[in-house]
Amino acid sequence: MIYNPAAGKLRRDPARILQRTTEALGRASLVPNGTSHALKLMPTSAPGDATRLAQEAVVSGADLILALGGDGTINEVVNGMVHSSVPLGILPAGTANVLAMELGLGSNLEKAVERLADCAEQRVAAGKLCDGRGGSRHFLAMGGVGLDAKIVYDLNPRFKAWAGKFAYWTGGFAHVGQSIGQFEARVNGDVYQCGFALASRVRNYGGDLEIASGASLANDDFEIVLFEGSNPLRYLGYMVGVLAKRVENWPGVHALRAGRIDFTGDVHMQVDGEYAGRLPASFEIVPAALTLLMPRAYK
Repeated sequence: MIYNPAAGKLRRDPARILQRTTEALGRASLVPNGTSHALKLMPTSAPGDATRLAQEAVVSGADLILALGGDGTINEVVNGMVHSSVPLGILPAGTANVLAMELGLGSNLEKAVERLADCAEQRVAAGKLCDGRGGSRHFLAMGGVGLDAKIVYDLNPRFKAWAGKFAYWTGGFAHVGQSIGQFEARVNGDVYQCGFALASRVRNYGGDLEIASGASLANDDFEIVLFEGSNPLRYLGYMVGVLAKRVENWPGVHALRAGRIDFTGDVHMQVDGEYAGRLPASFEIVPAALTLLMPRAYK
């Protein structure tokens, strides 16, 4: 179990939460009762640690890797496991817990353990960010370009730790008086001028919202949602569409499906809620990249 001691829930009382999580894993038979040595606890201490620890766990012959933390921790674990056959189980302990909510595991840690015990191994695709400097990074949930990535870039980590998801709302409304930076997105041979682009593998966005309503981890493509315009007031209108779950029908919004999207311009990017640099870049699908524990009824 790779865990981030600085994650939202763990930060409150890490020893107690780890003990209760371990006990819940035993009750759910994910870790045999009475054989605590079967579970190796691997804490992170710096950015990138979870990727290294996941790689070490794969090489050492782990039967199962559990990621206990937020979506950023899960993203790092995924990058250490891509193309391996070891299954990944997700346990929510972060701010938004997008993947846990998407899979129906919920945000309650002990209940998520119970639900995880009824999950089945499923090979799923992942997204891959390739930047214009030769770098790359995988992601499981989503990649964003433009407005939402700028919000992530501007976010104060201490404020996020204190305010949780409210910090993102505050960051978003702080842009109401600012022009939204523009860039080009090329999808299926067509070019779009945008202020925000989302290439998603999940319906859930930020833990509470739904933007890519047709996305699924079971599919081998992205649902891509492109938002036109530089006027920040226009994005308040888009938010109304998101809240009404009709944003794909909103004027200025394009909802598409593709396995690749290319971006040019000079704006920010994020993957799985973590800052990922600036354009140019592309997002592409990597089929059968990872084995994930998923509910049998997940569509």
